[in-house]
Amino acid sequence: MDTAHYSNDISAVIEADRAHLWHHLIQHKPFETIDPRIIVEGKGIRVWDARGKEHLDAVSGGVWTVNVGYGRESIANAVRDQLIKMNYFAGSAGSIPGARFAQRLIEKMPGMSRVYYSNSGSEANEKVFKMVRQIAHRHHGGKKWKILYRERDYHGTTITALSAGGQPERNGQYGPFTPGFVEVPHCLEYRSQYPHAADYGRAAADAIEAVILREGPDTIGAICLEPVTAGGGVITPPEGYWDRVQEICRKYNILIHIDEVVCGVGRTGEWFGYQHYGIKPDFVTMAKGVASGYAAISCTVTTEAVFEMFKDDASDPMGYFRDISTFGGCTAGPAAALENMRIIEDEGLLANTTAMGARLMGNLSALMDKHRAIGQVRGKGLFCGAELVADRSTKEPIAEKLAQAVVADCMAQGVIIGVTNRSIAGFNNTLCLSPALIATPDDIDEITTAIDGALGRVFG
Repeated sequence: MDTAHYSNDISAVIEADRAHLWHHLIQHKPFETIDPRIIVEGKGIRVWDARGKEHLDAVSGGVWTVNVGYGRESIANAVRDQLIKMNYFAGSAGSIPGARFAQRLIEKMPGMSRVYYSNSGSEANEKVFKMVRQIAHRHHGGKKWKILYRERDYHGTTITALSAGGQPERNGQYGPFTPGFVEVPHCLEYRSQYPHAADYGRAAADAIEAVILREGPDTIGAICLEPVTAGGGVITPPEGYWDRVQEICRKYNILIHIDEVVCGVGRTGEWFGYQHYGIKPDFVTMAKGVASGYAAISCTVTTEAVFEMFKDDASDPMGYFRDISTFGGCTAGPAAALENMRIIEDEGLLANTTAMGARLMGNLSALMDKHRAIGQVRGKGLFCGAELVADRSTKEPIAEKLAQAVVADCMAQGVIIGVTNRSIAGFNNTLCLSPALIATPDDIDEITTAIDGALGRVFG
């Protein structure tokens, strides 16, 4: 007979968390006097904490990940069934879910053909950086080894990924960094760097060409960009920007790497953010929404032309991509990703994302008419932001503590929203919204109603 005692009291869990866990992105000093937050359960778009309080999660797991929502039994069952049959073998061999998901993924990405599995967005981006460096050695005589990245963009937490990161506060105290990464200016028209430009999108792209010419086109191998900048302020590109960027890259034989770790797998209303802008990339990386957090998986996707550069001389013992990701061999990731993709298709979540994104932007625009603290709203699909300012005419950012106060007020109301955090000193002032792709009109209205109340209380 099982005499184990089960209790709803998880105070011991809270104390174990306080004593032993090192949380992400948070200062731990307050936990000496308050309890750390523990999320106990999730269903649909809502989560419950250790006190039993219900929250509408408007940031999909805190970092734009749970695209299809919580409690998806079909994904859990797909992972369970796969783990029992075959849980792991190193990526030097294939697996059934790995091959099947690669095929399904490539069907969504015309022009791309090869999928390399790893387990995080940072790692997926590192693979591209290594590929670019190896291409430089094998095909360009050691030249074209530099990689361009954009101010305000973010590509991961490793030292080399931070070397390609345009957010100084994320990079602070972690240098020195990997050499050969060169920053180009951001493209946020609201924070205009080219006030006299007749065509802002072209001017922002031409600034990239100026950097290329300064560094020397024969030294630049690739450019790494987010299609919509995420943690740097939810920045949608100005009209004409991407056309000109692509033109410049083809002119100087520079490979295009699109980081879809946040935007990928439906977040913007297309399968991938770059597909809104007619981009033809050489590399695409993705993670978060690939399996909606039900398993760890990331993908580095390339064209066949890139792949062929690593198999042109089978007699060269250094000629192939000599890389491995240990947990890229886990079968749970592609098994979960297959079911995640089926859900998005069968439930029409791309169309829902477009419709609910339009509703969210409309609601935010109405709040902007009501609250002068909102300087601009911007976004694509269910990936939206509202930049908060102290003065609309000067666009002076609000104090960071006030942006945090808006987030805290929403949390108290039972709605979890985000804000740019430890990104750019003086500009951690953009509210970030990315609810699951299953969001309903009522969910969207509840999010913006909470923001409305918070803005009223914080700014008076």
